[in-house]
Amino acid sequence: MVKEIEITCLPHEHADEAALTKIAATSLNLALNRISGIKILKRSIDARGRKVIYRLQIKVFIDEPAVADVFSFNYQNVSSAKQVIIIGAGPAGMFAALQCIKLGLRPVILERGKDVKQRRRDLAAINKEGIINPESNYCFGEGGAGTYSDGKLYTRSTKRGDVNEVLQIFVAHGADGDILVDARPHIGTNKLPQIITAIRETIQNAGGEIYFDTKVTALNISFGKIIGVRTAAGNDISGSAVILATGHSARDVFEMLHHQGILIEPKAFALGVRIEHPQEIIDKAQYHCDVRDPFLPPSHYNLVEQVDDRGVFSFCMCPGGIIAPCATDFDEIVVNGWSPSKRNNPFANSGTVVQINLEDVPGKPDDPFRMLNYQHDIEKATYKAGGGKLVAPAQRMVDFCEGRVSANLPVNSYLPGTTSTDLTNVLPTRISQRLKKALPAFGRKMRGYYTNEAILVGVESRTSSPVKVPRDKETLQHPQISGLFPCGEGAGYAGGIISAAIDGINCASAAFKMV
Repeated sequence: MVKEIEITCLPHEHADEAALTKIAATSLNLALNRISGIKILKRSIDARGRKVIYRLQIKVFIDEPAVADVFSFNYQNVSSAKQVIIIGAGPAGMFAALQCIKLGLRPVILERGKDVKQRRRDLAAINKEGIINPESNYCFGEGGAGTYSDGKLYTRSTKRGDVNEVLQIFVAHGADGDILVDARPHIGTNKLPQIITAIRETIQNAGGEIYFDTKVTALNISFGKIIGVRTAAGNDISGSAVILATGHSARDVFEMLHHQGILIEPKAFALGVRIEHPQEIIDKAQYHCDVRDPFLPPSHYNLVEQVDDRGVFSFCMCPGGIIAPCATDFDEIVVNGWSPSKRNNPFANSGTVVQINLEDVPGKPDDPFRMLNYQHDIEKATYKAGGGKLVAPAQRMVDFCEGRVSANLPVNSYLPGTTSTDLTNVLPTRISQRLKKALPAFGRKMRGYYTNEAILVGVESRTSSPVKVPRDKETLQHPQISGLFPCGEGAGYAGGIISAAIDGINCASAAFKMV
């Protein structure tokens, strides 16, 4: 017999299977020797009370052997099947490829950047020398922005598709099984490259192809239907459908579409700074303690405030994390954050951003690049304020809110370096003024948050795409071009690894119906 129950336990009990078995036996009013094993199905931390507890949903095996779950996916060989072109090897593109194979289509992925191993050299040049390779960086390359920027798998996109299927595919390719049970699953930047490589090998072993250093410069269209693409090398590649999954930073792709007369639209996004605290401040606030229990992970937070009719909110929170330089061109600064799997760095960082709506940005209403240009102008101003080589302008939190240039800056995780600057002169007034009101309010919600030990680093601007590539709600095809499937974050339909992966699966399924 197998029963599923919910239990609570203390942090040290959560790490002890014998203790959990005893709690389960008591909950079910059973003799301890009748339970042959337990399996955690869902796990979350509840820190609302004086004592921090784990809430667990568990499967209890009674009077029968415990059975371990095994996730494996047998993909058919599609070497001779109809060909679908996928532009971009981020999570949307790679999961679209897996779904193509599952449905009997042959995916051909074209990725402008390098494979995960080669990308490391370019990331080292970014961090150590402040040198950007526009084709290979934190945003471009195998696995997309997700490979080297954390691997958070938390999503609210459960209605779009099967989240568990995506998580199981990750586990089948080497991810820790904990991502299947944690309320806020996380893989870690240190583990993602091997997992992405394993997914690539699955695609190739099934007859799919992946080409790196292959930039698409035009869509080949005949009588309103996609027939393939042209690459920067001048090669034409044919395909029955094209899934456009290029990510939110591929500005030249938007220019390509516009040049070819393909409809794109401006889109609202959010912009602000990345804020870093010592992790112990966050732990003390969230766990109500002086020293974090060693059986608890570094804590996270989620903060939101309405200021002058605009949302100000934390975004992409990285416990035990690092602030990373994520620019994709020479004359801009963009910051993001990531954590290793153990989240054992001494700092916690989060994007803290303000919603920017279309009416907030001047320009012609029908200009599809209005929001993108606004975003880019701020990134270039941030680069200029930093003085070059990706040195980022920064300010202590209280100094920023009270209008003082910081006399010095705290030690922080941003490797290219920071320089003390009045961020009010870098950020647009509508952003800086709302941040100045929101940060003290966050401090009233979370003890210790509002402190000069925290540093604001500019600028967090790639929260989502500032351009939308429209598509039909039913067919997922572009309204002008049959066989073109705008997909993922870059097209404006996802925000994070899981939602992008699900959108890739959905676009591949839609392509299958028309090829």
